[in-house]
Amino acid sequence: MGIKENLLSLKNTFVNPHCLLVAVSKTHPADTILEAYELGVRDFGENKVQELEEKQAALPKDIRWHFIGHLQTNKVKYIAPFIYLIHGVDSLKLLTEINKQAEKAGRVINCLLQVYIAKEESKFGLDEKELEELVQSEAVKSLSHVKIVGLMGMATFTDNENTVREEFRNLKSIFDKLKTKKLTSNFDLREISMGMSGDYIIAQEEGSTMVRIGTAIFGEREYK
Repeated sequence: MGIKENLLSLKNTFVNPHCLLVAVSKTHPADTILEAYELGVRDFGENKVQELEEKQAALPKDIRWHFIGHLQTNKVKYIAPFIYLIHGVDSLKLLTEINKQAEKAGRVINCLLQVYIAKEESKFGLDEKELEELVQSEAVKSLSHVKIVGLMGMATFTDNENTVREEFRNLKSIFDKLKTKKLTSNFDLREISMGMSGDYIIAQEEGSTMVRIGTAIFGEREYK
């Protein structure tokens, strides 16, 4: 099936029609992204800074670019002028650098704090205690060029649906608890980014507002 058929098929399986689809376009060429764009997709996810820069320069300017990989602090400056949302902020150091580069670019950059919910060592993220310390820290309160709009998490890569559901439910619970706290004006908690091609239905059932889907739209990745 082509991209058009894949998108239609995907949308028909959405449990929550209001959940935002972020098309994960990493490793796919600009003309493939343009095909999805012409079918109405506006949110695209990339995980490599250089590839993202090249695509942003070549493609329509109303695309909302999401950085979904592990972002290094020394690379923030390259995407700060245009990035729509940074999904995987997992340290105060990275958040501080995003704030610094956003200020230089004259912008406020939306961010999601990445929470470690999986039973896998390879995943990044803050645990619940680290998240609590971060959001309550004096350092975060002074960051006026970032807006923390929610949380992001990745479930364990497993066929056990109960494990995946439990992890997503845990993230939703952490999000709900966070919303009850008195937070500063650079917080506007409204998004839970969880769910990918293999588990987006479970994620939506457990409260996801944003899913990151690549393979189910574009097919297998094209590695260079």
